[in-house]
Amino acid sequence: MVTAGLPLRLARARLTGRLRDAGCPDPSFDAAWLLRYVTGRDPRLDDTPLSESEAARLEDLARQRAGRIPLQYLAGRWPFLDMELAVGPGVLIPRADTEVVCEAAAARVRDLPAPRVLDLCAGTGALGLGVRSLVPAAHVTLLEKSSEAFVYLQRNCTEQAAARPGPAPVPVQGDIFTWQDTLSAGQLDLIVSNPPYLTGEEMDALQPEVTFEPAMALAAGTDGLDFYRHIAAAYREPLRPGGWLVLEIGWQQEQAVRGLLAAQGWTNIGSGQDYGGNPRVVWAQKL
Repeated sequence: MVTAGLPLRLARARLTGRLRDAGCPDPSFDAAWLLRYVTGRDPRLDDTPLSESEAARLEDLARQRAGRIPLQYLAGRWPFLDMELAVGPGVLIPRADTEVVCEAAAARVRDLPAPRVLDLCAGTGALGLGVRSLVPAAHVTLLEKSSEAFVYLQRNCTEQAAARPGPAPVPVQGDIFTWQDTLSAGQLDLIVSNPPYLTGEEMDALQPEVTFEPAMALAAGTDGLDFYRHIAAAYREPLRPGGWLVLEIGWQQEQAVRGLLAAQGWTNIGSGQDYGGNPRVVWAQKL
């Protein structure tokens, strides 16, 4: 138990042991993060004992983390690229591997004077706002269906519009399976998406932390390809000739997604890896 008067290094050791016993994947990182979050001090550099209020707050957060509530939800905000995004229950947590998707997308419109970008299944807005952070002149629209997630999307768009120059990002609530009907042919330069892509089997085997995230942001039918099928067929026309589609994928889906895109007439299909060396992004061009 974490108590008042406990030096920070000893508090970190106790927290680490508690979180390890609870099965947390990286208990040492979590313990250090919780201490910095509550106290504003680094236990490696400052061994000042905990105050009563700090100990009480740590005890509450440690209990929740031991219950496998994601650290990102406890924080309420999480870094992504050079931004910090609001995050919490009801929205998919932005992950570092998605940064490579942003980089691949931005590279395809970086030389355009004012690229028009659509982020489908936007969630926190990590992808679309990430492209905007790398290409400040981009006009970005971000589509999200979930009312719970849309709250975070609106907040992040407002914050990024205030923090950065360039056109303000536009959050829109809508359904990816019908939104294409609102778009005109050739109006976009880039479409990006991190759609749900887990299979039914993968949903049954999720880590405890991931079960706190919204199922509608994760599940995509028996084979995990429902959203890719629709995007490949329905979102080609809204792109201009030469426009690009950039998709985040699951690590086993590269060939299947490439095949779906080829069958719908997309060209210049390619793929890239995440920081762990796994396939993470597929891109394709409309000619």
